[in-house]
Amino acid sequence: MHSQRVESVRILSPSGMLGAGWDHATIERGIALGADVISLDAGSTDSGPYYLGSATPKTTAKAVARDLRSLLTAASAAGIPVIIGSCGTSGTDSGVDWVAAIAAEVMAEEGLDLKVARIYSEQNATDLKEHLDAGRIHPLPPLGELRAETLESCTHIVGAMGHEPIVEALRAGAQVVLAGRATDTAVAAAYPLMKGMPAGPTWHAAKIVECGGQCTSNPRAGGVLATIDADGFTIEPLDPTVSCTPISVAAHMLYETANPFEMREPAGTLNVRDARYTAVDDRIVRVEGSTFHNADQYTIKLEGARITGYETMSFSAVRDPIVLADIDAWADLMRTMIRQRVGQTLGLADDEYAFDLRLYGHNAVLDDLEPESGPPREVGVMLLVNAPDQATATAVAKVANPLMLHLPTPEMAYLPSFAFASSPAEVERGAAYEFVLNHVVDCASPTSLFRTEMGEKTRA
Repeated sequence: MHSQRVESVRILSPSGMLGAGWDHATIERGIALGADVISLDAGSTDSGPYYLGSATPKTTAKAVARDLRSLLTAASAAGIPVIIGSCGTSGTDSGVDWVAAIAAEVMAEEGLDLKVARIYSEQNATDLKEHLDAGRIHPLPPLGELRAETLESCTHIVGAMGHEPIVEALRAGAQVVLAGRATDTAVAAAYPLMKGMPAGPTWHAAKIVECGGQCTSNPRAGGVLATIDADGFTIEPLDPTVSCTPISVAAHMLYETANPFEMREPAGTLNVRDARYTAVDDRIVRVEGSTFHNADQYTIKLEGARITGYETMSFSAVRDPIVLADIDAWADLMRTMIRQRVGQTLGLADDEYAFDLRLYGHNAVLDDLEPESGPPREVGVMLLVNAPDQATATAVAKVANPLMLHLPTPEMAYLPSFAFASSPAEVERGAAYEFVLNHVVDCASPTSLFRTEMGEKTRA
């Protein structure tokens, strides 16, 4: 894979996530339009800490295989590389190996012979404690200073790589790069940066294409093609019936950013304050004026999750108009009664377990920010119990069972009946996790925290 400078680079981004699916015709159209590389994210922290904490993929293997078949057959025929980041949802080492094994099966079935690079991003707590002791780990808001015990408590820790390990793999001849945890933008920025494209337009284009068609008039219709050159970039949808507009493209800088004008990467900061968004026609948008400022210190963001306990869930539905007339008072009574019954029956103090009562249909989403008023028509009551072990969590939920089924208001002269969503009413959810790392580590080099292996990885 040569890295000589070229006049432009075209990035094909088929979707926001591997396993989400797309119409293969859009991939074919992107290839026909001259795509130089296919880049795709395969993970996120959006779905919570479970996937990192347990190293479990969010997607199913069949969906990943379907998408890989579309990508690998098209890329092989066109002779262009495929780059996939945050494999296995959270980017753990096992997640990279899982995607690599599926890719190996697809290539065997399709008769493809592609050189695969696996980049591992999982971090060792012992090594990180050395960085901590040396003062090289710093907190990001809202977290405070990191303690060594926090590192030790994590079941899995990953570092979000920048583009450099990916470039290194491409230069080593990789045709398929399967990376662990990476910034969404690094996956798309790596190839054009390697080819000498300017950093400002490249990082900005990478941000816009990270979610595929989300920057278009119909996000469900497929991905986009971004063409980066010396002065900026253009972006167009892969579906000919869909459009990009200056507003739809500019708006994506609002997505998952604390500042709509700046975005931090390991190597520095993208600044789009002076960016100009111009409609080339009714489908294509041109962007110029983006800049990138290198940081004095290269940093890698750490993500880590640990077990907080074990959960059991119960869910019932309330339709009784008397209860619903003051559902907040009824919920307060429910909380009081659960604590009393658990103490009487199980002998547990309040600090030996925890529970959350969520009223879906009444403020469960916005809570005190909910602008609507008046009693709801029906409410789903979710009880989520957390305890140090599964048996205790389920015991608490079982003690609450009669209350979730029949708790009356103080004014009621009868027992109301509510409806459980399932039988049995208690659903054991297993270990629950929480994110505990939102820190960066100062790095001696952009690749020092990551390990790359070449060749296929088959399933064990």
